[in-house]
Amino acid sequence: QVQVVESGGGLVQPGGSLRLSCAASGSAFSVFSMAWYRQALGTPRELVASIGSRTGTNYADSVSGRFTISRDNAKNTVYLQMNNLKPEDTAVYDCNTVAPIFRYPWGQGTQVTVSA
Repeated sequence: QVQVVESGGGLVQPGGSLRLSCAASGSAFSVFSMAWYRQALGTPRELVASIGSRTGTNYADSVSGRFTISRDNAKNTVYLQMNNLKPEDTAVYDCNTVAPIFRYPWGQGTQVTVSA
């Protein structure tokens, strides 16, 4: 079954760091541009960071300079290193393809809570 499974979230103090992982199934993973999305309570899902099939990254202005997206195609995995976390980063984080036409079924996501 094609799916994505996110992990690595948790509770962290402002200024702290977390590393999220997203394991995807399927043999076509390496050709997809992948992205991390997040959805805070009561807000629409937003794209946080994206990465091309081999390289090339883009970030939302709100996380640029603090978050780093990377991928390991041999492991079908995408990562999001989050540094200097802020309370406004609190959200459920999901990963999926950039292009809607190639979307995996959405996973459960991983909760990130930034609070003192």
